[in-house]
Amino acid sequence: MSKATSMPAWATTIREKYLAGEAATFVLYRNVFDVFLVDGELRDLKDFLTNKFAPDSKPTVIEISPEFGAHVLKKGSNDIDLSAGGDLLPKLHLLESSLRTTKGIMLYVPYADTLMPGDDAGYVSAEDRKVATVFHRWSLDRQMNGMDNITFIVVESLGSLNQGLLNNPKVAAIEIPMPDQATRLGLVNKLAPTLSANLASMYATRMAGMRSVQIESLMKTSDGTGMAVEERERLILGLLTGTPDAEARAKQFAGITAGMTPEEIVKLVEPTKSLPEQTPDEAVLRLIQARKRELIEKECAGLIEFVEPKHGLSAVGGIDHIKGELNEIAKNLREGNTRLSPMGLLAVGPMGAGKTFVLKAFLKEAGLSAVALKNFRSKWVGSTERNLERVLATVKAMGPIAVLIDEGDRSFGSGGGEGGDDGTSSRVIARLKEFMSDTDNRGNVLFILLTNRPDKLDTDIKRPGRLDRKVPFFYAENGADRSEIVKVLIKRYALTGDVEDEALIALCERLNGYSNADLEALVLLAVEYHDREPTLALIEALAKAAEDFMPPQEREMIDFMELLAVSETSRRSLLPDRFKRMPLEDIQKALRIARLQALGR
Repeated sequence: MSKATSMPAWATTIREKYLAGEAATFVLYRNVFDVFLVDGELRDLKDFLTNKFAPDSKPTVIEISPEFGAHVLKKGSNDIDLSAGGDLLPKLHLLESSLRTTKGIMLYVPYADTLMPGDDAGYVSAEDRKVATVFHRWSLDRQMNGMDNITFIVVESLGSLNQGLLNNPKVAAIEIPMPDQATRLGLVNKLAPTLSANLASMYATRMAGMRSVQIESLMKTSDGTGMAVEERERLILGLLTGTPDAEARAKQFAGITAGMTPEEIVKLVEPTKSLPEQTPDEAVLRLIQARKRELIEKECAGLIEFVEPKHGLSAVGGIDHIKGELNEIAKNLREGNTRLSPMGLLAVGPMGAGKTFVLKAFLKEAGLSAVALKNFRSKWVGSTERNLERVLATVKAMGPIAVLIDEGDRSFGSGGGEGGDDGTSSRVIARLKEFMSDTDNRGNVLFILLTNRPDKLDTDIKRPGRLDRKVPFFYAENGADRSEIVKVLIKRYALTGDVEDEALIALCERLNGYSNADLEALVLLAVEYHDREPTLALIEALAKAAEDFMPPQEREMIDFMELLAVSETSRRSLLPDRFKRMPLEDIQKALRIARLQALGR
């Protein structure tokens, strides 16, 4: 490599391993479809490797791809003719003679997983197995390794490539990571050189989790294929007419909406008109967040969605001991105290106990961005693990972040996935477990699993180091606790009128066994009665609703789920008084009886 060329860190690693003689065959994986800022210019991987990585020592570049077969991509002084040979395998044998006698050749192999797939041998064609064998043999051939040639095998996911090739000690796997803060900042400065240093840094921070090519598409001006920047600015100014700093906002919004249609711009910009007054810089950062969400959700094929909590823990009634625990965790996360930050949280308890609402409120309290992992088992079965690796790489680059998995027993249940997926589901779950236990993620990626059936989870998913804190949720124990929840719900649904605490507690004493969801349904029924009869006092509307509402009758299953939560909790101090001092053997005995009553086994 030219010393004058500013190389990405991963390219420097390749150079060091190559010069040390560790390997001459490199598998490049993960963020391989991105662009890279090198010497002030953006280049894709193929362009960078063929024209900037080693243009002097590797003047001849040969591409081996499923689309074009083997052909000379860049011709140096060496006279290599691959026009004969017919199919790919004969051309590789023809190329081998040149690799044994000629120096300075670079082999570039994109989409290698289609040439050398990593499925079980019974599902791979004989031709594919032979191609993988050729590259495996070449990497070990001492004569060929002594000719100063280099091979780049490009694949998005290591799991989709032939594993025999990867296990070869003379083949080095090099991860091309998602852009870090410094890389994003350099790109922002390149694309928007007039931004102040502070604003450029804020842009780069908000763009965490985005690939460079996405940042480029977000920030660059029109190149003639869409609306020009002046047209976008006029459109946006019309949308923002009458709002504070309309001209300044329109100018900045126009800079990050390149390539969007007028309809898309209207959809994106219109909601900002109703937001509280904000500076143009705050507005554009909010818009960047919206576009980032759109791009990443599309990139991850709908397998994740962003979670944007509306309420903090102040909107949660009762459960002060649980809120205290979560507030302490939130404080450690906000302060970056990784030593005391858990790797993951497991929220357990019966349905309707408020697990999802409380944990989302915790995320807002901690100031954490969050994504929900959706339907990953069913969507990945029957395909490769490529999507999983893309999601995990995106999540890690977006940190600090929380990953929310609701109904975790369906995702990680010990009963296994849908049958007939040839082990893909098992490999996906194993990879997720590996990622969850990676200590480099402590304080950067927080997994939150919610379930009312922790007994269905694999034991190793619940161990410390993956889900460190197990937080139990129960229905409110008494009228006073239930009244605190009802007060919050009254405020949330804007029920007008005053109600005395004593009267509300007395009413809530009659609601024994009501879940948080039941109490919410009751308050909504009171809202309906109050709207019909505006003269009705608030306590009367609540009493009328309490008389009319019938909660679900599933007492045996609820008792079973409560005891499961007791048996899983990591701290006695988080339990209600009726369970706090219960001996372990009594808990297990009661759990066996409850299981028999609820499930019949």
